[in-house]
Amino acid sequence: MRIGILGSTGSIGCNALKVINNLKIKGFPVKVVFLTTNSNIELFYHQIKEFRPGYVFISDRNKAKIFKEKYKIRGTKIYSEYSDLLNIVRENNYEILINSLVGFFGLEPTIEAIKTKKRIALANKETLVVAGELIYSLLKKYKSGLFPIDSEHSALLQCLTGENISNIRNVFLTASGGPFKDKNIREMKRVSVEEALNHPNWKMGRKITIDSATLMNKGFEVIEARWLFNFTPGIIKVLIHPQSVIHSMIEFCDGSIKAQLGVPDMKIPIQYALTYPERKDSDFPRLDFKKYSKLTFEEPDFSKFECLSLAYKAMELGRTYPVVLNAANEIAVDLFLKKKIRFLDIPVIIKRELENHKSTNNFELEDIIEIDKITRLNILEGIS
Repeated sequence: MRIGILGSTGSIGCNALKVINNLKIKGFPVKVVFLTTNSNIELFYHQIKEFRPGYVFISDRNKAKIFKEKYKIRGTKIYSEYSDLLNIVRENNYEILINSLVGFFGLEPTIEAIKTKKRIALANKETLVVAGELIYSLLKKYKSGLFPIDSEHSALLQCLTGENISNIRNVFLTASGGPFKDKNIREMKRVSVEEALNHPNWKMGRKITIDSATLMNKGFEVIEARWLFNFTPGIIKVLIHPQSVIHSMIEFCDGSIKAQLGVPDMKIPIQYALTYPERKDSDFPRLDFKKYSKLTFEEPDFSKFECLSLAYKAMELGRTYPVVLNAANEIAVDLFLKKKIRFLDIPVIIKRELENHKSTNNFELEDIIEIDKITRLNILEGIS
């Protein structure tokens, strides 16, 4: 098994490398062909030393220059141009691409991997959020395989095994509720960046942690599920489940419900995406039911978490509205992290951009890229 990892120094990338080491220990042959990072060159250097990839890519050009001056790596080619990244993804010397890039930046590499018929282990939510219809058609055209890394979608994949999709009545994606589950709207007006980054169950990057605090992350997952499994949008529901033990559930026509359970550890869905449909042994943490006296569920508060409501709206409208949803969210979250706007300004900005957008029925990748660009500029011009 030859693997390339986009975003190896992020949370998913680091866990993926731990999974690869586990597979090696268990006697499963795995080779890392390439790695990429944005700017964490210190960690990147240690990853390169351990896994000896043939190619690496550093998207921050200044960091790439520093890396080349500071570290001497033999046998590994170092790139920093975006065209080089796409060329690396197009190479035929690997079978599986792990895409854990954050944001819109991860879309084109996914498309290039599909065109070369790679198996894709996808953690980049934005790929299916902004271009779900396009990706769905490309997967059928090139007969490529896309397997989810998100714990919720991995759970759905496992619950669907052996089932007929026509027998599904409801799909339930669970959400921890984030750090503000028990706060009211008045309290949320005053929350700090530091509070929003303090997720109760998961350790993730800054952007996705804020998305979890607004529940936009769950909204993205609803859109992803629609395209990953060709679900009818109306059957996809969200349940707040603070314990994060049940990752997703599916209700069937006879009243039966399948649920996938496990500890909140990303290594488990990552390994399943790499080895599907097989399961491989691991030493990852196990779920101890004795530690959980009860599992609780509740409906999300759509008025408090308006980002989730906006995601459903964008999915319902379809066409290029999800492109606007994602672009507006990325810029708004970045502005919040830089302390230029308040937490509850995030959905306000997104809602305004969705209301101002005029979509067309026919669009290609170039249109998606242009709409993404225009949406970002509109917000930044309004803030400055």
